[in-house]
Amino acid sequence: MTTAQDGERSRRSPAFLIGLTLIALFFFAGFCALGAWQVQRLAWKRDLIARVDARIHAPAIPAPRTAARVDEYRRVRISGHFVHDSVALVQAVTVRGAGFWVLTPLITDEGFTVIINRGFVPPDRQRDYMRPSGEVTVSGLLRLSEPGGGFLRSNDPASDRWFSRDVAAIAAARGIRGPLANYFIDADAAADPDAFPVGGLTVVAFPNNHLQYAITWFALAAMVAGAYIFVMR
Repeated sequence: MTTAQDGERSRRSPAFLIGLTLIALFFFAGFCALGAWQVQRLAWKRDLIARVDARIHAPAIPAPRTAARVDEYRRVRISGHFVHDSVALVQAVTVRGAGFWVLTPLITDEGFTVIINRGFVPPDRQRDYMRPSGEVTVSGLLRLSEPGGGFLRSNDPASDRWFSRDVAAIAAARGIRGPLANYFIDADAAADPDAFPVGGLTVVAFPNNHLQYAITWFALAAMVAGAYIFVMR
């Protein structure tokens, strides 16, 4: 015996099925699109890692006057004279513990100034480290400026507190005039591993979780499809 309520449910069935199908299709397509996007990001990240790795291990080239994004982590060399009176100490956390990066301007033989990250010093050595005089040649990795500050901490030039290697801000605070490179150089390790500052501590690591993300999105799409089939049955 068919009741009025059963009849009402029967009349609703086509609309309900259409609505359910549209909702399931929306989520299925969305999750698949996100999965495909992560696959594209995976290919991009692998290509980026390969290109950066090639730059790091390539022979050093003369440091440019200015640098673009594609030049980051390129191995370069430059000659000139350090201006030790204009050094800036930037807070750092490294494999050797907490301390400071020693950023020293170098007046190059080409007539412009480039900031050199000479390396790491612990808190008790922030004034006690080597200061080479005369002509020097520095090799290392080209790094782009880090404006603003570090995580949740802004640079405070007035108090001489630095949390990021902001080339323009450091140059302005130290009164550096003339042409200035828009990057700094992470210097290679010195011949003496016990000498301060300790160079060669650049960490080159790019998180690459795109494969896991892609699997997650495609798994959610499969779950939506499975749930839809189950409900329809």
